[in-house]
Amino acid sequence: HDEFERSESQELKDEPGNDWTTSSDWTAPGQKQVDLRDGALYMFTHESAVHAISTRHEFSFTDGTVGMRFKLDHEKDQLQLNFADLSVKTVHAGHLFDALFSLKGVSFEDKKTGSMNLETRAAREKGTLTKTQLEALKSKHASFPNPISKGEWHDLLVHVEGDRISALVDGKEIGSFQSEGIAHPTKRLLRLLVPGHATIDDIKIWRKK
Repeated sequence: HDEFERSESQELKDEPGNDWTTSSDWTAPGQKQVDLRDGALYMFTHESAVHAISTRHEFSFTDGTVGMRFKLDHEKDQLQLNFADLSVKTVHAGHLFDALFSLKGVSFEDKKTGSMNLETRAAREKGTLTKTQLEALKSKHASFPNPISKGEWHDLLVHVEGDRISALVDGKEIGSFQSEGIAHPTKRLLRLLVPGHATIDDIKIWRKK
């Protein structure tokens, strides 16, 4: 549980505290992209960055729930919860699956057996994906419309159980998705990926098992 009720010792570099780490040193050298503001965590991707800002915290569960409050201030802002296990060598950068939130809706993606599988990723980069691979990739994600207000706080819960992930926004279940990569036995890392701007607060992680 983190309420972000603390201050930074300086304003030149990311200093989220409480064992959070960020990607700014290698994606946006010399630029601050994470800030503690008014008891909340504000993230933004600098215009010179080569990748969306990633703010990360280690944890470990098989089944569990992640909850937080979040706010998106611009039309194209997104907050992506990326579940990862860096010990998995069959995928790029440990990617397992995502839950992505925007002002328009929610989407889920199984990356372990989809786009971040090393063989699939290499074939896609070379332009050699087969028809079978392309069809398989279509089954690895799902999207659900859910318009929310810009510039206002919203509550979210993401439940992971077995091969199923589901999301609630402001107490309403928006959708669920089942795929084999979600059933990876140990989720070890939560990345908060923000390609534009997002603010979060009062984050909680529950371990069911």
